[in-house]
Amino acid sequence: MAKKSMIQREIKRQCLVKKYQHRRQTIKNTIKQATEFTEYIDIQKELQKLPKNSTPCRLRNRCWITGRSRGFYRAFGLSRHVLREMSHECLLPGVKKSSW
Repeated sequence: MAKKSMIQREIKRQCLVKKYQHRRQTIKNTIKQATEFTEYIDIQKELQKLPKNSTPCRLRNRCWITGRSRGFYRAFGLSRHVLREMSHECLLPGVKKSSW
């Protein structure tokens, strides 16, 4: 189980990304349309004034049960530990243990 502070930090980041998503996109579109270099620099400074945690690249995939960030399976939204336990208990449809 991940620390609650890490899970809350990730939730805060998700809210910030959602809050500033439209503003960030409009600033990026104006950067693409900039013709002069000084205009480009001014718009870039405006983009840098936004909070760092509002960038989507700072988001981390986490297991929705344990909050674990490593060993994350995107198709299920689970970490490898939880995925293994749930598949052994036949709680995941279409998943079965392979043996060879």
